[in-house]
Amino acid sequence: MEKLLVSRCLLGHRVRYDGGAHGPYDLLQQWQDEGRLVPLCPEVAGGLPTPRPPAEIPGGQGGGVLEGRLPVLTDAGEDVTAAFVAGAEIALRLVRQHGLRVAVFKARSPSCGNTHNYDGSFSGTLVEGEGVTAALLRRHGVRVFNEGQLAEAAAELARLEAESIR
Repeated sequence: MEKLLVSRCLLGHRVRYDGGAHGPYDLLQQWQDEGRLVPLCPEVAGGLPTPRPPAEIPGGQGGGVLEGRLPVLTDAGEDVTAAFVAGAEIALRLVRQHGLRVAVFKARSPSCGNTHNYDGSFSGTLVEGEGVTAALLRRHGVRVFNEGQLAEAAAELARLEAESIR
C-alpha cells in the first residue's frame, strides 16, 4: 500500500501561520483511516511557532531558497530561511524513511505550494512557483499535489500501486 506525505493543516491540525487549519477533506480522511498518511508541517518541524508571522519568498521560487539565492522573509523582514530549509530536509528524511513517492501539500504556501506562490510583496499577488519543501521533494522524484488536486493524487497512487503489482 502506497503512503503519502500530507500537510498537517489539511488534516485539520491548527498549524497554519495564523493558528488555523484547513479541511476536512473526505479523501484525505479515507487515506488517514487506511493508514496511508505521514503528516507533517515543514514550518513547525523546522522550528517555527504557531501562530507565526506570515512569510513569503521574494519572487516565489523555493528552488532559489534551496540554492541560497533567495531568502524566506516575514512581513516584518525577519529572515526565516533556516527554519524553512530545515523543515524541507525533515520532509525529505520522512520521504526516504517511508519510501514515499507522493505528497499532498497546502497550495500557495512558502513551504508547500506546488504550482503558485506569493511574490514576496505581501500583497496577495501570486506567481508561478513552488515552496521550499515542494521544490526539494520534487527534485528527489516526489510527485507533489495540492488540496485542489486530490483526484490527480489518487490517480497517481493507483498508478504506482498497479505498477508495483506487475
